[in-house]
This record gives sequence, C-alpha cells and structure tokens, in this order.
Amino acid sequence: MRRRVGGAVTALVIGLTGAGVAPAARAGEPAANPVIVWDRNAQTAIWDVGRQLPWEQGRSFAMVSGAVYDAVNAITGKRYQPLLTAPPATGRESIDAAVATAAYRVLASALPAQADRLREQYDQALAAIPDGPAETAGITVGDRTAAAMIAFRVNDGSTGDAEWVIGTGPGEWRPTPPAYAADGAWVADQKPFLIADPSRYRSEGPYPLAGAAYARDFNEIKSVGAVDSTTRTADQTEAAVWWHDRNVTEWQIKRQLAETQRLGVLQTARLFAMVDTTVADTGISCFDDKRAWSFWRPVTAIRAAGTDGNPRTTGDPEWTPLLITPPFPDHPSGHACATAARMATYRTYFGRDRIAYSAYSEASGTTRYFRSFSQGVEEVNNARVWGGIHFRNADLQGQKLGESVSAYITGHHFRKLRS
Repeated sequence: MRRRVGGAVTALVIGLTGAGVAPAARAGEPAANPVIVWDRNAQTAIWDVGRQLPWEQGRSFAMVSGAVYDAVNAITGKRYQPLLTAPPATGRESIDAAVATAAYRVLASALPAQADRLREQYDQALAAIPDGPAETAGITVGDRTAAAMIAFRVNDGSTGDAEWVIGTGPGEWRPTPPAYAADGAWVADQKPFLIADPSRYRSEGPYPLAGAAYARDFNEIKSVGAVDSTTRTADQTEAAVWWHDRNVTEWQIKRQLAETQRLGVLQTARLFAMVDTTVADTGISCFDDKRAWSFWRPVTAIRAAGTDGNPRTTGDPEWTPLLITPPFPDHPSGHACATAARMATYRTYFGRDRIAYSAYSEASGTTRYFRSFSQGVEEVNNARVWGGIHFRNADLQGQKLGESVSAYITGHHFRKLRS
C-alpha cells in the first residue's frame, strides 16, 4: 500500500505513477491513446486552470468522458450501449479528430473563460492529424456527440442557489471553523446522468446521539483526528493529507489503469465514461443524503458534546481537526461515496479486485501504492477519520451508497450490444 517517493518499490509497481509509456497501438488505432490525452487536458481545464471544487468536478468530467465515449463507440461500430447518442459512422473516421472535437466542444461550453486557451490546444491537436476526409468526418462525429451532451445538461441544476439548513440543536449541522462557510447544497438538486432517483440510495443515517456506537465514533475521531493528536501515526497523517488533495489523486489512477491494463481506445473511453458518470451520479445522491440527515461535523460535535445527552462523550471547546472541514454536513462522507463508486466500477469492469495502482499527491509530496481496489476504499474511510473531518459511520455509509450507485449503472448501462 505504501508510501514515499524514493522508497524501495517492487517490480509490480515500478512505472505506475501515470507517467509511463502507453502500450503499443492495436491495429487501426492511434499510436497514442487520445482518450487519455484529452482526459489530462480536461484535468488541466477543470482543475489546474478552472479550480473547480470537488463537488463541481464530477459533472464536468462526466460530460467530457460521456461525449468522447459516444464518439469512439459510434466510429468503432456501436459495440456498446451509447450514453446519449450514436451518430452515423462508417468506421473510417479519424478517432483522434473525433475525441479531440468532442472533448474540446464540451470543455469550451462548460468553461467559457478558457475559450481561447482551449481553442489553441484543439488547433494543435488537429494540426497533428492528416488533412482529409477522415479528419473531417471525425470532427463531425465529435461535434454531434458534444452537442448532444451539452444539450442534455442545459438547465440541469448545476447553477442552483439552494442553501443548507443551518441548525443550532444537538446533532444538527452548522458551518464550521475556520471559514464558517456553507457551499454545495445545489449538488443535491442536479439532474443525474443515469440514475432515476438520487433518494433511492438513502443511507441508514447517523447513529443516535445517546448510543454507544455514536460514542465509539466520537471518541475515536476526538483522539486520532485532532490537529495535535498523539495517537495518529506519521503514515496516517500522510494518508489523510494524500486523500484530501484537491488535485485528486484518483484522476491519475484512472489513466494509469488504462495504461497498465493495456486498454484500447474504445475500452478506455468506455471505462472513463462508466467511472465518471458513476462518480457524478454518486455525488448527487450523496449530497441528497447529506441534506436528508443534516448531521453535525466532528468539530462541532466535540466542541458541543455537553449538549448531546451521551454520558460517554466529553467535550473540548478548543478541539481542532487535522484538516479543514468541508462546508457541508457530515453524513455521508462525500469522498467515501465517490471513491467507493470508482473502485466498485473498476472491480466490475476488470472482473477482479487485486490490481496494483499508485498515485502522487502534491499536497503530501508522496506517492502511495495499493494492491487492490478494496484496499483503496478501506484507506480513504480511515483517512477521513484520521483527518478529523468525518465520523467513521459517515464513511462506511458513504461506501455503501457509492457501491450501490455503481452496481446500478454498471448493471444497466454501457452494456455490450455486439462482439
């Protein structure tokens, strides 16, 4: 699972940082996988330049991946269920041109402030493709799948003005220090990509404040999640920071898996679309669940423990978590929801749990290594406790929610239509 850049690494994980050489192209496919190239470009636009927050990013990545998948699926003979559309195609269209066009059109629509930069990037991509009918036809396919995606997301609730209900009583969420901010309530009202009803995945909810289970979670995070904790190890601190990085390490993992598992262009496009739409819909369901329970964060609970009616808890008015608490309710954990959804989708797609992967975090300055998808979920659940920002039950319930959304989407969408 571990750990630091420069440490001893087995041959199993050498070169798995996402910067490795792509596998040799299969017959009829571009030399470099354009789906991976444009996923990196999407990350640059969405995060490096656009600075979209985690609860905003899911929609943007899903739009790009979905349009790209529909374009590649159409050109390669509609082997799988389209996400939205399958434009007419002969198979002679340039996949490079189609992918570049689909991704560029969606990104330029979603991030209009970057129009000039994105246009320059797109023009450079087209300049590398031989002029002719194949390029022109590929552009047409990409244009059509992008247009379908853009139209699908018009008035989808992504610019809503909903607000969280701010409580004052025991167990009720309220803004937390240091910023005392409230954000992201609109996510619960977004139109999903593939699920019908976000509330269908409702979690079991927080533990009752007066019970022993709540006290167990309370006392665990009070000890190990404090900024000055003496029970949290150095590795646990690193993991908490690594998983909290807003330059999300899981973007690297997605691309890395496509490379190490030697996926072709169509299979990469399908995997990315499955993962990104699942994460987007999981986020919507997760925030719908947060709104339903509106449960207080650990920093509030620990400072106000004298009001919870539980004799097993003791308050500390100065308690501060290791990480800055996100600006919305505790239950369920959004990161646990999303990571469990990703990992469950990978497990289903590849048909096994044990695949090695790794990623580097700028926030922690380290690379962490994993042997299986379930190991990643286990660590993120722990990391949110170690960071002092989620009760363990919020993580475990988030995991269940994310896995349920993944099971639905992988069972009902992106299915094979022909060999």
